[in-house]
Amino acid sequence: MDVDTRLLRYFAAVAEEGTLTGAAARLFVSQPALTKQMRRLEDDLGVRLFARSRSGMALTDAGREFASRVPALLGAWDEAVQATGRVARVLRLGFLDAGAVGAVPEVIAEFRRAQPKWRVELRQFDWSDPSAGLARGEVDAAVVRLPFPGQGGFVVRELFTEDRGVLLPARHPLANSETVEFRELRNEPFVAAGSETGAWRDHWLAAEERDGYPVRVGAVTSRPDEWLSAVAGGCVALAPASAARFYSHPDVVFRAVRGVSPSRVGLARSRRHVHEAALHELLQAMTRRLSRS
Repeated sequence: MDVDTRLLRYFAAVAEEGTLTGAAARLFVSQPALTKQMRRLEDDLGVRLFARSRSGMALTDAGREFASRVPALLGAWDEAVQATGRVARVLRLGFLDAGAVGAVPEVIAEFRRAQPKWRVELRQFDWSDPSAGLARGEVDAAVVRLPFPGQGGFVVRELFTEDRGVLLPARHPLANSETVEFRELRNEPFVAAGSETGAWRDHWLAAEERDGYPVRVGAVTSRPDEWLSAVAGGCVALAPASAARFYSHPDVVFRAVRGVSPSRVGLARSRRHVHEAALHELLQAMTRRLSRS
């Protein structure tokens, strides 16, 4: 039988966390989706790996045996991928939104001049994974917006900050204001990311800047088109200033906001020092480009 390595990573997370809730938050997947994947793995193997109860997911004898072998399997696979990448000289760079990587094409061009044998692959992820592929080992580094869940497990270098503003329906009473006070928005229905995105979702709801006012979630989305449609339909959403340049909708306006902290953008990578020299050169190219800005 063939087993998807992603299933193995999901299994390892559930085994380590002991609960589907904890593992789902760590992996940026929904709990129902993770439950389905664990049942699929058990069906593929023909054994029960977990004893399920209200208190969590306890490993069966077969599950403990499997769990003892999975790290070596994943380690060998990761080493094979990394070795292939070193030979092919490919860096996989994840990102979430165009605003965060606006200067990246120029950075990549500069990096290629310094490292002509290396190639950079850009991979975009939706907002259901704020780590932009790092948490699941799908990229070598990522341009991310801070904070994101699991951030402490990676090496993160902050690159720049940009103001946050607000997207409003064009018919909204505040749409004609040049600048909006955040306190005027606290009772509005906000567009939110999925609950599994934790601190990242809270940041874009300004949860710490509400002075005790509860969040009203009007829609949950993970893609820019859904995001803009939800705002056009009557919700509001905090957004980085660059959103006004990269995303547009005829029924949505962007306005500056006072009373919220800026968005921070960083370059994150694994602590395992994969492609260390090439990543260092890429970071230096980013730093040089940003200093010229």
